[in-house]
Amino acid sequence: MSKGLDYQEMLDAGVHFGHLRKKWNPKMAPYIFMERKGIHIIDLNKTNKALLRAAEAMRKIVRSGRKILFVATKKQAKEIVSGIADSVEMPHVTERWLGGMLTNFITIRKSIKKMESFEKLLSESSNVLTKKERLMLTREKEKLNRVLGGIAHLKRLPAALFIVDISHEHIALAEAKKLNLRTFGIVDTNSDPTTVDFAIPANDDASKSVSLITHFLAGYVKQGLAERSQEQIDSGGKGSGERRSRKRGGKRKKDQAQNTKANDAAAATTTATESTETKTVEAVVATPPPAPTPPPPPAPTEEATPKAEE
Repeated sequence: MSKGLDYQEMLDAGVHFGHLRKKWNPKMAPYIFMERKGIHIIDLNKTNKALLRAAEAMRKIVRSGRKILFVATKKQAKEIVSGIADSVEMPHVTERWLGGMLTNFITIRKSIKKMESFEKLLSESSNVLTKKERLMLTREKEKLNRVLGGIAHLKRLPAALFIVDISHEHIALAEAKKLNLRTFGIVDTNSDPTTVDFAIPANDDASKSVSLITHFLAGYVKQGLAERSQEQIDSGGKGSGERRSRKRGGKRKKDQAQNTKANDAAAATTTATESTETKTVEAVVATPPPAPTPPPPPAPTEEATPKAEE
């Protein structure tokens, strides 16, 4: 995969055919090899070089766990791109680009949730909805799924866009530029290659050309996904060992803390007991002795007692 596409395959697919001379964009001059019968011929050497550069960048993006949105609403490219994007589990837009699909992504997510709620209602028993309500919900769900089905699992903004015919998808390109997203695009001789980060000069009108280039890029995307899965497996094994070590260390610390707490409680109990005994002794020592009882008065004698008769 490091050598790029075979030149004979690109010639058979018509990758080298550009537009008429009167429709060309002067900024595409570095990528034009020659002119033949009023049609520009694209330099396949530069196509291969740009294709390898773009494929390597896409592999790195996917390896980091981010998504690439495939955009192709042209009739001859939509089925090809949607099938390839599904095979590599990437989001895609192949029916119609809704204005604000990136810049107003929150509203788009609300529409996706609405579509999911319709699917949930339709999956329930038939007694919940009447026949008319079921028919209306089915039509509404199909309408939303046709436009938003390709990005139903996209929970956040993608990291990059792959665009077939940047002139036709100028709204998507403008939104990506506004959000500073990376852009990859198949650029024909009637387009401006400076508007995308990774321009791939090729024929964007022939279905064979689009299929050949998109399949090549999808191969690098699969490679990035495989590398990411392997990294997760490796890091998962190391992480489980670290988790076990942390668990054992945490249990050891917990036992030590419990022992320390029990020792502290025993020491506190002993200290409290000793303090209580000390206070009792001090209270006994500090108690004054009882006052002496005075002697009883002497009993009166008969002589000292006057007689009543006298």
